[in-house]
Amino acid sequence: MARITHERDKLSFAGKLARLSARLRDPEWRRYGFVLASGKLLGLATILGMMILIPLLLNGSSVRADVPPANPPAAVATAAPAAAPVPPAAPAPPVVVAKDIVNPLNTVWTLVAAFLVFGMQVGFVMLEAGFCRSRETVNVLVECVFDTCLCGILFWAFGYAFMFSEGNGFIGTHWFFLKGAPVTYGATGVAILAHWLFQFAFADTCSTITSGAMIGRTDFIGDILYSFAVSGFIYPIIGHWVWGPDGFLATMGSAGKFLPSLGMNFHDFAGSTVVHTIGGAVALAGAVVLGPRLGRKFKRDGGGPMTPHDLTIAVCGGLLLWFGWYGFNPGSTLSAMDFEGIGRVAANTTLAACAAGLTAVSYIYFRTEKWDPGSITNGFLAGLVAITAPCYWVSPFGSVLIGAIAGVIVILGVDLLEYLRIDDPIGAVPVHMMNGIWGTLALGLFASGQYSAIGSDPISPDLSTRLTGLFYGGGTKVLAAQAIGSAIVTSATLAVSFAVMLAIDAKGLLRLHEDAEHDGLDIHEHGISAYPEYVISALASPAGAPLRVPVHSEKASGTPTPVPQSL
Repeated sequence: MARITHERDKLSFAGKLARLSARLRDPEWRRYGFVLASGKLLGLATILGMMILIPLLLNGSSVRADVPPANPPAAVATAAPAAAPVPPAAPAPPVVVAKDIVNPLNTVWTLVAAFLVFGMQVGFVMLEAGFCRSRETVNVLVECVFDTCLCGILFWAFGYAFMFSEGNGFIGTHWFFLKGAPVTYGATGVAILAHWLFQFAFADTCSTITSGAMIGRTDFIGDILYSFAVSGFIYPIIGHWVWGPDGFLATMGSAGKFLPSLGMNFHDFAGSTVVHTIGGAVALAGAVVLGPRLGRKFKRDGGGPMTPHDLTIAVCGGLLLWFGWYGFNPGSTLSAMDFEGIGRVAANTTLAACAAGLTAVSYIYFRTEKWDPGSITNGFLAGLVAITAPCYWVSPFGSVLIGAIAGVIVILGVDLLEYLRIDDPIGAVPVHMMNGIWGTLALGLFASGQYSAIGSDPISPDLSTRLTGLFYGGGTKVLAAQAIGSAIVTSATLAVSFAVMLAIDAKGLLRLHEDAEHDGLDIHEHGISAYPEYVISALASPAGAPLRVPVHSEKASGTPTPVPQSL
C-alpha cells in the first residue's frame, strides 16, 4: 500500500489526466464517478438552500425570539433568583423591530384577499347594469371603470395617507404618495404596498356604492366630481376616525381620549360602518339632491319602481359580490396564521347571507305570492353588509339572526324610500347604509364574549379583553360605543355629502338637462348604445315619455328622424 501511494504521488498532472481518461472509458468507473459527483452536488445544493431559506423563515415571522413579549405569561414573569453582577458588555448591535419584518404568508394572504375584493367591481358593474334601464347601461360601465381608475390615483396620492398614517384623531398627516411609508403596516407583517392594494379595493367599493343610487340622470362630469370627493376625502378622512392608528373612535374610551368614561372603543372589523354606511349615506345625499328620474312614478302616486332591463346579469353580479366578500371579511384579519379566525369569519359571512336572502324573499312572497329575484339578491347582499362589522366576534347562531333581520330591514328600507319619493334604482341606501348601521349595532347585541376585542391575534390572543354583547350578559357598554360611533360617522357623512352634492348641483353639473335625459345617457354622454342590435320600441322610453329626436341626429341629417328610445 505504501508503494502504491508513493507511485501515485509521483504521477504528473498529465499522467493523472491520462489515468482519468482511461477510467472514464470503463463503465463501472463512470457509474461510480456519476454517483460521487451527484452526492456532492446534492449536498452543496442542500447547504445553499438552508443558507437562503432559514433566514427567510426566521425574518418572515412577525414575532422574534430576541424581542420579549409585551405581556409575558405569569410563569415567565415570576421572580428568578438573584444572579451575580456581570461586567458591562459591549453595546449590542441594533435589533430589527418586529414591525419592519415582512411576513411572507400574511402578505400573500392579504394580496389574495385584495384580488377578491377588487373582483367585486365586476359584481357591482353587473348588478347596477342589470337593475338599470338599457338606455343607461353604457353609462354604468364607463362610470364604474372611470371611478376605479380615479380612486387608485387618489388613494395613492393622499387617500391612504389620510386614512392609515399617524397624525391626529381626525386625519393622517404622513405617507403622501407613499413616500416615507414603513416596510410593513404596523405589526401585522404585511408589506405596506400589499396593504395599500387591499385598502384601495375597499375605497373603490365605497365609491361604487354611491353611483348605484344616482343611475339614469347624473351628468358624467358630476359623477367625476363627487367621486373625487368620496375617494379622495370623505371616505379616507372619516375612515381614519375608525381604522386610523390614532383615530378618535378607534381610541375612544381610553384615558385622555374621546369619552374616557365609556371605557370602550368603537369596533368595525371589516367595514359595515367605514365602507357601507359611508357609501350608502353619500348615495342617499346624491339621490335626494338629484331627485327622481323622468317618468319615475312612486307607489303613493299610483306607480311603482321602473323595471330592471336584465335580471340575469343583476343576479349574477350579486353572486359575484358574495364571492368577493370572502376577501372582504376573512381578508380583514390580515393574517393567514389566524386559522380559527379566518374560518369563523368566512362561516359567519356565509350564514348571514343565506339567512337574509331567505327572509327577504319570503317577506315579499307573503305580500305578493311571487318569488322575486330582486328581493332575494338585495336580501343576501344586506346580510353580507350587516355581518361585515361583527363577523369576527359573533357565533354562527348570532350570524343567522343578524342576517335574518337584515333581510327584513332591506325590504322595509325600500318601502320607506318609495314612500319618501326617493329614487334609488338598485337599493343602495337600504342595502348599504341601513344595514351597515344595523350590523354595527348588532355587534353590541350579539358579540359572544369568546374572542379577543383586538381582533386577529393568532400568537397570543388577549382573551382578557373579550367583546361581550347585551344578549350574552355583557351589558350595554359595547352597544353604547357602537351606537355613538355609528351616529357620528353617519351624521358627519350625510352633512358633508349633502354639502358636496348641493355645491355640484349649484354649478349645474350634477343632473343632466331634460333633453339629454330623454335621449338617454348612453347616446347623449357616450355616443353608443349597449345593445345596438336590439329593436327598441316606444315602450322603452321612461314611463311612456314621447319619442324624441336627439339634437345631434337632427343636425346631422337636416330632417328629424325618429330615434327609438331604449329602456
